[in-house]
Amino acid sequence: MALPTSAAVKQRTRARPRATTTPAWRSFLGTVYRPRRPTQTPLYQTVQLHLETFLARSSESDATGRDFRGYLECGILAHGFARARCEDCGHERLIPFSCKSRGICPSCNARRMCEVAAHLTDHVLPHVPARQWVLSVPKRLRPYLHHDVRVAGAVLQILLRAIRTTLRRTSPGAPPHAQLGAVSFFHRFGSSLNVHPHYHLVVLDGVFSKADDSEIEFHEAHDLTPDRIAQVESVVQRRVLRTTCIRKRCPPSPRTPRRARRRRHANLAGLGRVQRRCFRAHRG
Repeated sequence: MALPTSAAVKQRTRARPRATTTPAWRSFLGTVYRPRRPTQTPLYQTVQLHLETFLARSSESDATGRDFRGYLECGILAHGFARARCEDCGHERLIPFSCKSRGICPSCNARRMCEVAAHLTDHVLPHVPARQWVLSVPKRLRPYLHHDVRVAGAVLQILLRAIRTTLRRTSPGAPPHAQLGAVSFFHRFGSSLNVHPHYHLVVLDGVFSKADDSEIEFHEAHDLTPDRIAQVESVVQRRVLRTTCIRKRCPPSPRTPRRARRRRHANLAGLGRVQRRCFRAHRG
């Protein structure tokens, strides 16, 4: 069966008579609602076909299996739905339940991303210059951030303190007690779904201060040069390594105490050589 050409399609579309009146619900929405069909996507078909094999061969936790199984039920009427009805015109619609997963379902992730971005833009972040900071760690340190929330929180605090100190120094008129404004997002995986804990931050380019019985004042940073950012990077590198390794987060090898101590120092030296390449704190 031959398909019509694009010219024929355009001609047929132009010749079609237009409706004189438009329903109120359609003009309000702008476009007709079309429910998504998750079972027809390549991701759904791949997960459905290989999920049990993946879980049997991997060492992931039970939460990962629940998220994948929840994704297979997301947006499908057979697994539950809500019934919406308009009291004026009597129009009804069945809305399938969503899995509300935070790491697997593209639909739920996209909806949450848009909601959070709109909330931050409209109600949280002021209309001042902002900068994106990204921090990733070497592969040897990633398991500690992935499995220990205290270490992940300590690394984030180190980064925020280093950025705050730099912003205070580069913001004219900022007092020593001025505070920064930032929103952080902790990502646990990379683009290939590998374990890659890293941080994304939106930091305002300046600091806030408030004197007695006065309004909050914003001091914009004017001297945040690449050299200043490199200093932040160096401080974060040194403090993160000290937090994760010196506090016995990096276990020594099973050797004699002296050889284990030597090997630990050698590993720290090796991390020091690659930390400039692995740590990233840059302007987005």
